[in-house]
Amino acid sequence: MTKVGFYVVQSDATTASHRVAAVLAEKALNRGHRIFVLARDESHALELHDTFWSFRQDAFLPVSLSHERVDSAIVIGHSSPTPDHHDCLINLSMSTDNFASRFHRIVEIVTQQSQHLDAMREAWRWYKHRGFTIEKHDVTLPNHV
Repeated sequence: MTKVGFYVVQSDATTASHRVAAVLAEKALNRGHRIFVLARDESHALELHDTFWSFRQDAFLPVSLSHERVDSAIVIGHSSPTPDHHDCLINLSMSTDNFASRFHRIVEIVTQQSQHLDAMREAWRWYKHRGFTIEKHDVTLPNHV
């Protein structure tokens, strides 16, 4: 059964979700997972790619954009994940889709922006209605990120 983790960040900064996504991707990568990061659109995917490449001076995240068709452990895209991705989904698209059930783990990052809170409340209901296992985690942004 797919587990969904809602990571609640006490920040309304537009980049807070990007920074938390990079930290969580690094943790998942260190545990041997392959990660697909779902962005809202192409420009959002490019912003995330930049964040992942530069989020820490002492870290390296092997990340690529889905259209590059490079086999990296972390792939960022803005449309449905390719069939070979089914381990971990970091969903930053602010929407939920039926492909969610093929992932073992889904990460939803919640910031304190009003439109984001509304979208995540709807996502919570969507997952709950379909019987997903849901967890909530409070997140504090590290200073070094």
